[in-house]
Amino acid sequence: MNFYFVVALTVLNHIAYKGSKMLMALYAIEFGATPFQIGMLFALYAVFSLFIAIHAGRLSDRFGPRVLMMIGCAGLGGGLLLPFVWPRLGMLYVSVTLVGALYIFFTVASQHLIGAAGAGHNRTRNFGLYSIGIAMTALIAPPLTGFAIDHFGHQLTCALLAALPVAPLVFLLFYRRGLAAEAKPAAAPPKHRAIDLLRNVPLRRALIAAGIIETGGELYSFYMPIYGHSLGLPASRIGLIMGVFAVAILCARLVMPTLVRKTNEETVVAGSLALTAATCTLFPFVQDPVMLAAISFVFGLGLGCCGPLSMVLTYNRAPEGRAGEAIGWRQSFNKFIEVVCPLLFGTLATAFGLSPAFWLNAVFLGGGAVLMRADARALAQRKAAG
Repeated sequence: MNFYFVVALTVLNHIAYKGSKMLMALYAIEFGATPFQIGMLFALYAVFSLFIAIHAGRLSDRFGPRVLMMIGCAGLGGGLLLPFVWPRLGMLYVSVTLVGALYIFFTVASQHLIGAAGAGHNRTRNFGLYSIGIAMTALIAPPLTGFAIDHFGHQLTCALLAALPVAPLVFLLFYRRGLAAEAKPAAAPPKHRAIDLLRNVPLRRALIAAGIIETGGELYSFYMPIYGHSLGLPASRIGLIMGVFAVAILCARLVMPTLVRKTNEETVVAGSLALTAATCTLFPFVQDPVMLAAISFVFGLGLGCCGPLSMVLTYNRAPEGRAGEAIGWRQSFNKFIEVVCPLLFGTLATAFGLSPAFWLNAVFLGGGAVLMRADARALAQRKAAG
């Protein structure tokens, strides 16, 4: 029961979080922001959570997830309300900083709970179902946000998205038994350094792969609103194109458990990253909205399996009793990418246009495919030897 509660709460929160990224990009454009300024805006989603995520994981290991999840809900809703009350470009920067710094507590704690709800293939299935919930939010949030902007304006859309975390917060506040943690709190404070986890080579490779995977999703979230706006598309059309991307992610995650059973996590991630890298090179050549949606669909198919499987690999390769901390490290790697990529891509787009950023990202994704393919070969050799 706890598992499904966590998925339901995450869906409501993540609709607001995913919608906010599209909203903030288009709202900033409305205020006259350049691609570099929008890149700075996206980087602020991650700059503080980059340092907070590991500590959030250790707190989840030590005290359990409930209070951390409440902090995340409150930060998400409160941050989104700020541009509604004070509609100006500077307040967008404050808003995304607050959202990013506090929502990470919910993300780390909820993923810790999902990982603790099963083992082996059951854990892969649970993370797959959890990720299907996340994919549904990516399907719902962009069209919802786009139509809200077109019909109600940017300012009121901030308030509409801010209302979504209220139900999860109330649930967590009054229904304690619903999240009696499978992720049991530790009996004593940890007596190790967080940096020690990086000496675990298999875990370190999983974390690097997770960061590379994040570049693909971050590039799409950052550039699609800018690229669509440059083509003269309305917000609702941009939202629908991003919704097609989300449909592909959902489809990929429905078949992911079957693919893993026939091979393994590493092989599926390697193949998915290779497809994503190849597709990423095509975006700068496409301007027709229908073709843009088609390429977005293929891109989403490639990226769809990667996120949940990187969570599985991180959890499986973590030392006993430190799964929450390992998930925190994974989020830190992801947040580092979320800080660096918008600034890098925004600078490239301002100086040279969009194409170099897409092609650079394809190189990153291809490197991740090579890394995971090497892990898949090593796993096959170990099985053959033993």
